[in-house]
Amino acid sequence: MAIDRFPVEASHIMMFARSVADANPIYYDEDYAAATEPGRIIAPPTFAQSSAQFDPDYFLRPKIGEPWFGSGKEATGIKRDRSGGGGGGGGGGGLHAEQHFEYHRHIGPGDVLSATVKPGKTWEKQSKRAGKLVFSETVTEYRDQNGELVITARGVGVRTERPVDQ
Repeated sequence: MAIDRFPVEASHIMMFARSVADANPIYYDEDYAAATEPGRIIAPPTFAQSSAQFDPDYFLRPKIGEPWFGSGKEATGIKRDRSGGGGGGGGGGGLHAEQHFEYHRHIGPGDVLSATVKPGKTWEKQSKRAGKLVFSETVTEYRDQNGELVITARGVGVRTERPVDQ
């Protein structure tokens, strides 16, 4: 994911907080937020993840007129490649295993973020039930309108060599 421009708006913060059922008034009430340590409305901890909607190539973002990756097993017409030609090989699968956020400062309304992605570490482990597990880390750096690093996000994905034995 590479995002050139992700404007952070108060209404987006409020809607994101509502979507994750977080009623903390620091996410929407200016008077309340002014009396807190940050002194202003701030975004919830995982808010930066919503920047994916500003990336036209983000694979989970539906595209009009095209099959998209839904939440069910092949629910939308996209077929998984089980031929062994992927990162973990074999007929296995993959999943998002971990997500970590390191905050260098709060983000809030008026910030304009950009995000760059770079590869992190990779490692392997052997599994009794799924064969070789290949772990790969992706590091996303979010910078503000002044080029200052505000959030470092690390995601870990894992691919299995074969489907998990039942």
